[in-house]
Formats: sequence, C-alpha cells, structure tokens
Amino acid sequence: MGNSLKAVLAFVPSNKCQKYLLEDLEEMPVDKMVDLSGRQMRRLPVHICSFRELVKLYLSDNNLNHLPPELEQLQNLQILALDFNNFKALPLVVCTLKQLCILYLGNNKLCSLPLELRLLQNLKTLWIESNCLQYLPEVVCELSLLKTLHAGSNALRSLPPQLQCLQELRTIWLSGNLLAEFPPVLLDMPFLEVIDVDRNSIRFFPSLAHLPGLKLVIYDHNPCRNAPKVAKGVRRVGRWSEETPEPRKRSGAVIDITLDEKPLLPPAAKTEPE
Repeated sequence: MGNSLKAVLAFVPSNKCQKYLLEDLEEMPVDKMVDLSGRQMRRLPVHICSFRELVKLYLSDNNLNHLPPELEQLQNLQILALDFNNFKALPLVVCTLKQLCILYLGNNKLCSLPLELRLLQNLKTLWIESNCLQYLPEVVCELSLLKTLHAGSNALRSLPPQLQCLQELRTIWLSGNLLAEFPPVLLDMPFLEVIDVDRNSIRFFPSLAHLPGLKLVIYDHNPCRNAPKVAKGVRRVGRWSEETPEPRKRSGAVIDITLDEKPLLPPAAKTEPE
C-alpha cells in the first residue's frame, strides 16, 4: 500500500479503514512482535491490545498523540517504541506496563515525564532524545535498573544530583544540549562506561581519571580549551584526544589544534533487552 493512500485512510476512523492500515493483522504473530511503524496511524487499533502475550510493540513514525486505556492489557510487553510521533505528554497507561525493559520516546514533543514512570522498575533502556526537555525529570533517577539513558538533543542545562542513585547506569548520551559545564554529578558515578557530551557549551573539563569504569568519553564540538584527563585505556573522542597533544602555551599564547575525527553517535538500531 502506498504511503499516500495510508495517509488518507489514517483520517478515517472506521474499523474497516483501520483494519486496512493494519493489513489484516487479526492474530498475534508467532514471534510475539507487532511492528506498526510508519503506518500514518492517528490511533492505535484497540484489538491489538487483545494480544495479551505480546512482547514487542513498535509504533514508531506515526501520528499518535494518545493511546487507548486497553493497552494496560499488554502486561507481558518488554519493548515499546513510541518514537517519531506527536506525544506532548506520555500516556499514563504506558506506566502500567511493568515488564517494560526498553522504552523509546524520542522525537516527540515531551516537556516532562509523569511521576508514574517510577512504576517501571524493570526499565533498562530509556530513549528521550529530541524532545522539549529543559531539565532531566527527577523521576528518571528512580528507575533503579536503568543501564542506558539517551537524552540528547533537548535543552538540558544541568543534571539532578539524584542521578548518582542509578548505580546500574553504564551509558549516558547528552549530546546536543545546553550544558555550560560538565555535569558535576557524573564525577560521582564511577560505574559509568560511556559519557557523551558532544555538541554542548562546555568550556572546561575536569579530570575523569578517577572513574574506574570509564571506557569512552565523547566531548567534541564544545568550546573547551582542554581535553578531559582520563585513565589509561580510556578512549577520548574530541579535540586533543589520543591522536594529537593538548594545546601548549608559548609566549603567553595558546596554540589551537583541531581534530577532524567525527564523534561516535548513539546506535541507531533499536536494541533488544539483555
């Protein structure tokens, strides 16, 4: 079916048209996965919520701005993808899906997250990149099993000190925000393995050499005059990384050395729960 026809039918609420968009998906697939990405949907067909053994539900790249309360029936759901939609608020029914391990909320219009998100205590990966967040919601700091946090391309200026409570957190992506300084809370998180602060406004980097778990730090595209010091074996991506020395003062002047290496980006493909 062509995308243009899908776009027209998406405006028609009749069950017949919605079934046509689903291409006759009547029964739950054997692999317990439903992928309705890119269907131009404006509402989720309620009969999908009858697939109670469903484990993975992909609703990316649609026109959704709400979800039916019947979604609560999917209590076995582990992966839910809501990225590239029109959500201005996270539907509270999502917070009832307590087996969720991976939640994709990127590329929406979220300005906050509900306190009910704390109910998702099995969540290990949270994608909230490319939203309208001016601060990292403190409720994220209550997700005790969280291992990966993607919060890039928002308008974050700082991180809450409560973030250090996430002792399972290993990877944090903060590229494309408004950080004017390296977040102090990250200095108290020795278990972090990957820190990405690419494309911010950080002018000075403190030493990260005391972080024993650190494997990679991405700090390129900041107006900094120094590279973060790291322990042996830790890879740095940015100006004055392993490939070039840091600038040295000569007669009171600082020699500016640039590096053309492009920063690593968060993985584009959706990952599976461990």
